[in-house]
Amino acid sequence: MKATIVTLPGDGVGPEVTAAAVKVLRNVAHRWGFQVTVWEYPVGGASIDRFGVPLTEETLQACKRADAVLLGAVGGPEWDDFPQQIKPEAALLALRKALGVYANIRPIQTFPALYHASSLKEKVIAGTDMVIVRELVGGIYFGKPRGMDTSRGWNTMEYRRREVERIARMAFRMAASRRRKVTSVDKANVLEVSHFWREVVKDVHRDFPEISLEHMYVDNAAMQLVMNPRQFDVVVASNMFGDILSDIGGAVTGSLGLLQSASLGDSGALYEPVHGSAPDIAGKGIANPIAAIASVALMFRYTFKLPEAGDVIDQAIASTLAAGYGTPDIAYPGCKTVSTEDMLSLILHAIENIQEERKNGVII
Repeated sequence: MKATIVTLPGDGVGPEVTAAAVKVLRNVAHRWGFQVTVWEYPVGGASIDRFGVPLTEETLQACKRADAVLLGAVGGPEWDDFPQQIKPEAALLALRKALGVYANIRPIQTFPALYHASSLKEKVIAGTDMVIVRELVGGIYFGKPRGMDTSRGWNTMEYRRREVERIARMAFRMAASRRRKVTSVDKANVLEVSHFWREVVKDVHRDFPEISLEHMYVDNAAMQLVMNPRQFDVVVASNMFGDILSDIGGAVTGSLGLLQSASLGDSGALYEPVHGSAPDIAGKGIANPIAAIASVALMFRYTFKLPEAGDVIDQAIASTLAAGYGTPDIAYPGCKTVSTEDMLSLILHAIENIQEERKNGVII
């Protein structure tokens, strides 16, 4: 098997964590016996500085041709005052739309070694294992009309039946291989678009009678995420609601530096850490590469159809954390605080050990 991957390192710590993730990608691909070709293109602020736009047509076409795209992070204070249409973040919306990646998959799982890192009590977060399925190319981020003048600003939140049906089906299918529970998040008591969302999800549910379905208002869902996250299995939400709720997941796990994501469509695939560009620590060699590396694990599952390879990466991350290592964002008293490069080396070493144990018939 051969695969072509486009990397978009982006801004801030993006290039650092992407470089680490690519090394893991190449290492694991080699172990599974297939060739990966990696092409790198600028995006976001890096692209603005070179070409005057956050996403060039050349970069976009390369992403469309690739089997998958690995994104670092975009943005920074030097571009904050740019017009909305050419800010670094505009590249993300354009890229998602062009690739047709309508479903953003964000696993949220707590590691026993890092229960201390969360602002929540261990008894609340212990054992949390959920996935947020966020609709990614519709809703208020893409709705028209939109605009602003000196007296007001406006955006339109709109969903079409097809958009809700396909994201709901993905959530139900995912729940079928997990704990068979879907929580659909909306604001149906206030918003007509959310009432529509709820009715369509109900319709789709008829095709998945073995899956339990509950509906939850978004404000209650936010509260429940920090009060009892273990109750959730698969959460499906609109673009804006899913965006907000998945970032709350960072409070549950203890750091956004641990959260990976996959954005999937009928053909395109985009993988990226949830965290931002963190310009305050860029170039210091202390960025946490785990989210980017874990995003590669998702790539092996969803694009390469090699779930065992993804499992090995996840196990390597977990064992490294369990051994007491951490970058500064997740460090704690007694922790062995390491750099970005050291964390990468530790994870690669753990991958090697896990592979050897598997070859020798040791069940992990």
